[in-house]
Amino acid sequence: MARGQSALRGKYAIVGVGETDYSRNSGRTTRAMAAEAINNALDDSGIDIANTSFGITSYSGNDATGSAAVMSDLGIRLDYEVDTMGGGSSTETLIGLSMGVIEAGLCDAMVIHRTMNGYTGRRIGGTPIGASGPPPFATNHGDHNLHSGIYGVGSALQSFSLAFVRHMYEFGTTPEQLAHVKMVHSKHASNNPKAYYKERVTVEDVLNSRYVVEPFHLLDCCVETDNATAIIVTSIERARDLRQPVTAILGTGGRAHKAAVDYAWGHAPITHQGGIHTRDIVFSNAGVGHEDIDVTGAYDAFTFTTLMQLEAYGFCEIGEGGDYVSSGAIELGGRRPNNTSGGHLCEAYTHGMNMVIENVRQLRGTVDDYCSDWKAGVHIYDYSERRCRQVRDAQVTMNLGWAQPATSSALIMTNQL
Repeated sequence: MARGQSALRGKYAIVGVGETDYSRNSGRTTRAMAAEAINNALDDSGIDIANTSFGITSYSGNDATGSAAVMSDLGIRLDYEVDTMGGGSSTETLIGLSMGVIEAGLCDAMVIHRTMNGYTGRRIGGTPIGASGPPPFATNHGDHNLHSGIYGVGSALQSFSLAFVRHMYEFGTTPEQLAHVKMVHSKHASNNPKAYYKERVTVEDVLNSRYVVEPFHLLDCCVETDNATAIIVTSIERARDLRQPVTAILGTGGRAHKAAVDYAWGHAPITHQGGIHTRDIVFSNAGVGHEDIDVTGAYDAFTFTTLMQLEAYGFCEIGEGGDYVSSGAIELGGRRPNNTSGGHLCEAYTHGMNMVIENVRQLRGTVDDYCSDWKAGVHIYDYSERRCRQVRDAQVTMNLGWAQPATSSALIMTNQL
């Protein structure tokens, strides 16, 4: 049940978002990229830097740069700073944390950022391009790897796939249904000028790509990229005086866990993702239901992570996710479009930051696509190739964060306050 955050419903807003180019060869330090992304978010917000007390937080894993150093580069003195670890559930969790920090009177606004050379620097589950040696997770047998690395489970796909293979066994979910997730997200990315992969792919393209961990194919996996992203949170009162239309935070849920985390597939039912616990918290805090959600942003490190989350959060019944994602419901023009930027599968890999940024822009009505007047919020709602990706009359969005099958976070936002 809810933990009292309903008292914060609508009191805070995301007022600025920013990113660097999504590339596979940044040629830059993560410190330089972080400064650019944060500066872009500050400019996007129009916040008065000189008269604002700032705090900052980040998901700081891999080759990221500490927050304090980045803000020093921008000439901004901090009143609060903390860097955290937590994987793909970090973004929504840190937004909730930021609300609490401001509510406690520790600062006026919080900056959240993620910076990573995820292709040319520290690659998740692998070594840098051109380097040799075993993947780092394969030789680390502590923490969450205690019951996995010793058995040769050295990558996220190897670990996560165990839960979904069981899903396929129990419910008859097929690789063809999973391939629809990639197909749909590639359609959305084709309307996104900044997506790394803009080419539309078919279900057959996915099934004909090579296996990575059978039965999952290369095109079931997300893109690896170099990039930095940033989000600024402040009070709704301050937000009303800033540059952008108000994007209010209705509720968050941060890293709710199943009973077993490090050995999640040993705790039945393994086909249920951690969102089965987070959903009660976030929907209660937000004061809305499934029928109110116009757009979802479901973490898509792999095609099946999207499907498992949509089930766990109740957008369809457990076991019916294959039918849901292949029904057209998650496409632009469908009942509830998902990952309208192309998400991690096609736009960029950012540990969930880009999906929150996308939903902020959806609520503003200023998604950057191939409509000639998108900067003015004018869209044609033609979702054919290289056209529009703005959802018509989007009022409430939901982001679903994934760290692993046992852990989840969520965020619900609106433009109606």
